[in-house]
Amino acid sequence: MSIKITEECINCGACEPECPNNAIYEGGVEWAITDGTNVKGPFTLLDGSVVDADQRFAPISVDMYYITPNKCTECQGFHEEPQCAAVCPVDCCVPDEMYQETVDELLAKKEKMHL
Repeated sequence: MSIKITEECINCGACEPECPNNAIYEGGVEWAITDGTNVKGPFTLLDGSVVDADQRFAPISVDMYYITPNKCTECQGFHEEPQCAAVCPVDCCVPDEMYQETVDELLAKKEKMHL
């Protein structure tokens, strides 16, 4: 399961530098798989579509920080708990029920991004 940032976000930015996958972006900023990862070339997104790792995607949110589920691994393989949730002063980094992934799937995603 990915982590999401809820509307309670106060845009403090504490979460962004803590993410080992660079899956957290400031509102309004486009994202790409290659940002902060070692991925080059084709990459399969959670919806099964294949994109170029350099392809820029529209922001998921324009008003507040957001986490792209395609890069979030809940910090599996890096930390004991999601670091965004650990540092969030208002507890707005919570599991995203729309993206159900096992620990093995999250670790495989981590391996793909950090060869």
